Amino acid sequence: MRTFTLSIGFLLTVLTVQYSILAQEPTSRDRQRVRTVTIPISIYTKKELREDQTSEIIQADRLTVKENKEDQTILSIRSVSNTPLALAVLIQDDLTGNINLQLRDIAKFITGMPKGTRVMVAYIRGGTLQIRQKFTDDLEKAAKSIRIVSGAGAGSNGPYAGVADALKRFDSLPAGRRAVLLVSDGVDTSNGVSAASSFQSVDFDRAVTRAQKMSVAIYSFFTPTSLSDSGSTQLTLGGQGALNKLSEETGGRAFFQGSLAPISFDPFFRDLNILLGRQFALTYLSTNMKKGYYKVEVASTNPEIKIEHPKGYYHR
Repeated sequence: MRTFTLSIGFLLTVLTVQYSILAQEPTSRDRQRVRTVTIPISIYTKKELREDQTSEIIQADRLTVKENKEDQTILSIRSVSNTPLALAVLIQDDLTGNINLQLRDIAKFITGMPKGTRVMVAYIRGGTLQIRQKFTDDLEKAAKSIRIVSGAGAGSNGPYAGVADALKRFDSLPAGRRAVLLVSDGVDTSNGVSAASSFQSVDFDRAVTRAQKMSVAIYSFFTPTSLSDSGSTQLTLGGQGALNKLSEETGGRAFFQGSLAPISFDPFFRDLNILLGRQFALTYLSTNMKKGYYKVEVASTNPEIKIEHPKGYYHR
């Protein structure tokens, strides 16, 4: 097993971490028994999110990676300074009118991203993806593509087919740090109406699997549609549960403000900026060659450090 010792500078702009650790180069015979895996991880202190501010230095100490509780070899960690982010902003097109009060903050978030960030903007209606702006590093252009949502007319398919479609758009981009911001109620009634139906759909599973395969962390903001705003607690909790599972499984974070439409996205964006500012693309060697699902654990010897990462992935 190899470990990785890491110090993180302010917003990760000072520190570049990309090198092989300790051991010799694998032989050709070794390469036949291993494969490379890249996952997105966010490293921060618990205190930072409580106090809405970043520390100048984080001592992450030794990092380790395990698959199904077996130690794996860390190859590299690519940080903000040498790996620009590719971000897809996806907005469900049948949200209630409250979302239109947040559009200026979404545009501001986009223009505030670091130079070199590539942004795509798209809307999801009835499960279908409608691209407003393809991936571009012109942040002003991406921000101007934000439009007022269409409103009523919800489709029962939910947002997840559109999310799965959007993830394919990362194919044309170089490997590195990748993320999705999904603004949605998370509700999918194609399997009926229950607290669990939203994350039991085929589209939901496809979105999770594709995000894990393509190393994309999905961050989600809950805000209701007319369907989930109709007073059905079951629908609301089911949608929020699905968004939470989608984000947890892919290394992102789900943001809620109770069961109602958020008054403002500002608190969400403060935390999201910290998470993206502390995001790495971690590459390691996996010794597991068989097809199947592998549970992933990334840990630090520093107990003050919090690491968010995908819970696992399917190797096919």
